[in-house]
Amino acid sequence: MVARIRRPNPSVEGVGVKGIVIAGGMGTRVHPLTLSTSKCLLPVYNKPMVYYPVSALMMAGIRDLLVISRPRDRAAYEFLFRDGTDWGMRITYGEQPDPRGGIAEAFLIGEAFVGDESCALVLGDNVFMGDGLPAHLQNVASPIKGATIFVTRVKQPEHYGIVTFDSSDQPIRIEEKPSNPSSNWAVTGLYFYDNQVLDIARQLQPSARGELEISDINQTFLSWEILCVERLGEDVTWFDAGTIESLYQATSHVRQVERHSGQPVGFPELVALANGWIDHHQVSRLGERYKHSHYGRFLKRFSERADTQ
Repeated sequence: MVARIRRPNPSVEGVGVKGIVIAGGMGTRVHPLTLSTSKCLLPVYNKPMVYYPVSALMMAGIRDLLVISRPRDRAAYEFLFRDGTDWGMRITYGEQPDPRGGIAEAFLIGEAFVGDESCALVLGDNVFMGDGLPAHLQNVASPIKGATIFVTRVKQPEHYGIVTFDSSDQPIRIEEKPSNPSSNWAVTGLYFYDNQVLDIARQLQPSARGELEISDINQTFLSWEILCVERLGEDVTWFDAGTIESLYQATSHVRQVERHSGQPVGFPELVALANGWIDHHQVSRLGERYKHSHYGRFLKRFSERADTQ
């Protein structure tokens, strides 16, 4: 399970792993909300949904990101993230013209971006939070051999990619949205791969759904016996916020955590500060940018406290 919590290393210079955020999709499960905007730009409490998966990659020390969206949404993401320098990062952009190409198509779109390095892929509608999250991410933050995926127990496994374990608790099979699931361990939308993922992606064939399936990539690494499956414990909460109910649940949970504990959730500025990529003066300046909002006031208060410590 989860090791002792470790905060991001303030001296981290980046882990040499490229990060891909796939923020495409049609958003049909939350229509009409997404008729005029990208699903991953919808609010989860006081910030855009996509801030949460981006923050997760940042907790892993990844500071070089490619954000993939539909062509019509690219300008909105560029306006939101700019080039990443506000957070001490480098953010570039790619396009997936047809989201029906599947999640695994991200590796074909991002092939030049990844180059010869390891990479991580996160889905833009996945919300990760919890005290145990940094420890999990830092366990796999350096360039790796093989692949690492994260799983958690769910109540409706037929809606997810599912990992089945044998009697020795070893993973033996990964299936995408099986009609009769043999396990309730769902694969979350956060994956770490070595550079072999690019070769695997090039050889994928579309599934019966017509998509290049991320489960097929994971199954390949599993068949090669170089897939690590990390089980998320109770100190990590995960939402696939792609439905209206899960979007509401994620918002309610974040609101409760931030209001009752004062603990920030999904603030990229504060992860960048903890990583040593920016200082508290930069956090204050960013807070001033949003000074009329709850988000901006929180950043200002946090930076003021940091300045007095």
